[in-house]
Amino acid sequence: MMTRRTCASALVAGAMVMLMPCLVRAENGPAARNIVLVHGLFADGSCWSEVIARLQAAGLHVTAVQNPLTTLDEAVAATQRVLARQDGPTVLVGHSFAGMMVTEAGVDPRVSAVVYVAARAPDAEEDYTELATKFPAPPASAGIVFDDEEGRLTEAAFLRDFAGDLPEARARVLYAVQQPFHKALLTGKTTQAAWRSKPSFYAVSTQDRTINPDLQRFMAKRMGATTIEVHASHLSLISHPQEITDLILQAVRR
Repeated sequence: MMTRRTCASALVAGAMVMLMPCLVRAENGPAARNIVLVHGLFADGSCWSEVIARLQAAGLHVTAVQNPLTTLDEAVAATQRVLARQDGPTVLVGHSFAGMMVTEAGVDPRVSAVVYVAARAPDAEEDYTELATKFPAPPASAGIVFDDEEGRLTEAAFLRDFAGDLPEARARVLYAVQQPFHKALLTGKTTQAAWRSKPSFYAVSTQDRTINPDLQRFMAKRMGATTIEVHASHLSLISHPQEITDLILQAVRR
């Protein structure tokens, strides 16, 4: 005969069985609702606009950092200030040079995953410039010119080597908002490597003329990243925004 106590226990057990699928779905559902995007050299935060619109349509809270392009410490600090405003788990995404900021700032406990888009991904204390010399120099390197302490790409190099798969009219608009970087920015080294402790994702641009694609593949493999290859210039986030968005959503749902 079932007593009142055993009946109650059975009801609780039955309820737990019914709830288990919901609990499993919660555990396998989105781990983050915040996305922080960081731009690299020769650009500003607006370069993420195509990706931002898609992430917002997916119901995510998105912020683009305005990288000061002055020193690595100041760039990391700008990223950390934005991370501090997030209200929960956050996917941190960096394009190009911003991989340095992702690598350093990504150790923040709010960061649930790091995503690299044709980006630098050094190890802690690694000299990225020395690492890059192990691969053929990309054509864009020859197009950098300096005005005293500020560097930028020439228009020809920007159109050909940085934004080569974009319509020329669109590439010229991006060139017009190009932000110069300070020489001091290039001398900084990361002191930590977030990809050693956080789930990592990497989008290789196979037609990249700014960061050698084989260097990108090396860094992605070294970190054990979930990797995609995009038939794109360095600006895959603009020419192939859906593929980049899909990779970020993988990081959200990791």
